[in-house]
Amino acid sequence: MEKNVSEMILDALKDASVKTASALREIFGAAEAKATAPADCLTARGRIEALFDEGTFMESGKFVRRTPDEMGGTADDSFEGVICGWGSVCGKLVFAFSQDYSRTKGALTEAQAAKIEEIYRLAIENGAPVIGIFDSAGALLPEGVRALAGYSRIMNCTSKASGVIPQIAIIPGTCAGSASVIAGMFDFIIISGTKGNVSFNAPFVLGNGDAGKSEFVQKSGLAALAAKNDGECIGLAKLLLSFLPMNNMEGTVENFSRDDANRLIDISAFESTGNSKELIKAIADDAKYLELYSEYAKEMTVGLISLNGTVCGVVANNKAEAGGILTAGAARKAARMITFCDSFDIPVITILDSEGPDVSLEAEASPYAAELAKLAFAYSQAKCPMITLIAGEAYGAHFSLMGAKALGADVVLALDSAKIGVMSARRAVAFLLNDKITEGTTRADLEAKWDSKIGTPVAAASAGEVDDIIDGSEARQRIAGALMMLSAKSKCAPSRRHTNMPL
Repeated sequence: MEKNVSEMILDALKDASVKTASALREIFGAAEAKATAPADCLTARGRIEALFDEGTFMESGKFVRRTPDEMGGTADDSFEGVICGWGSVCGKLVFAFSQDYSRTKGALTEAQAAKIEEIYRLAIENGAPVIGIFDSAGALLPEGVRALAGYSRIMNCTSKASGVIPQIAIIPGTCAGSASVIAGMFDFIIISGTKGNVSFNAPFVLGNGDAGKSEFVQKSGLAALAAKNDGECIGLAKLLLSFLPMNNMEGTVENFSRDDANRLIDISAFESTGNSKELIKAIADDAKYLELYSEYAKEMTVGLISLNGTVCGVVANNKAEAGGILTAGAARKAARMITFCDSFDIPVITILDSEGPDVSLEAEASPYAAELAKLAFAYSQAKCPMITLIAGEAYGAHFSLMGAKALGADVVLALDSAKIGVMSARRAVAFLLNDKITEGTTRADLEAKWDSKIGTPVAAASAGEVDDIIDGSEARQRIAGALMMLSAKSKCAPSRRHTNMPL
């Protein structure tokens, strides 16, 4: 009968000639070489190697193994089903754990939880991101409550790290039950379309074989990004990391950009389609926009861009999808993005262009007001730089809820073609001016008059709720200028030694 890894190491330790770390690594290497992964998937070690810069990964707790279970039996001889350690990812210090399905199906044990806890301790103390690669069949049942407590301890670590260091979960395999809760506590989830599955309840219990799979999870709003296989998921994690600071004290990422901050932009694609992604790309450095949660609440788009070298979060209505109405899902999506950006002092650019709120019984059952309240809280409590661009329609509660100056925005700009007011011209005429319609004065005439007199950005600017009215071609340079002005906003304000008395 072939010996397992533990037996080989224990036999080797009896021989004084191999009591070295290098000899033990050779034994582990030989065992891991036999591990296989499904087609288009990587092994746990392969995922670690793909994530970290070559030669930089240092493993911790490599020889940790579980204790006898509470039923009195001896422990499984395999070492723990997780690889933990730290290294460099694109030059940044990163801590990671990768569950190993080839070792007892990656089953969570008390010892595995302890390994992950130690990684979190080091990551928080050193102010560096954590990447968790989830692939486990669940808890080791013979350990009973000790294994369940392990989930709780990891949840505690994740909670303490939230808002302090970025956390990215990669789901290349199974992530079920309490593990899905832990992944949901991370800042972002990236799921593989090959074998990735994340759900609290097993698909067979739900009677839906698609539950937890990539497409299902994207549409539910749980996964921020998705790729077809493990390697691409890791590539997306690296790309996402490039936009994120190391910790909440570092502030937003600022990289040198060759793209001229003062270049004029062409917004004709946005004007013809109403697709705000076209406007975002026009504003962004090199037209690069990393969209997050793209399959959830498509009437709202959120993501990350670089503008004049400064990383910014973007929250924008997407009128090309369902008129860009502010649904419960759209409000939740925007609030989550704003809260994340504020945690790490990443500026937020809000772009308004929507037909208005969601008028439906389904919305009220959300409950709608509670979801909109979350959005209002996110904006009003945010301390990061906030810039709003009113690019199209902004009527009623939509104007009040999304990036309004009275709600906390630092700078509010409006395109000269924007339409702002209590209600749209169509609704205003129907509600207030129906009796004014005659043979000589049509509904269209009254609507045009309303837009020219009341629905223009001039009225909002006169009230002090819009700082300036600009041409669409100036949007990039004006937002970039506002960013430069706000660059020191979240830093400590200068303290005064004493007043300068006019002696």
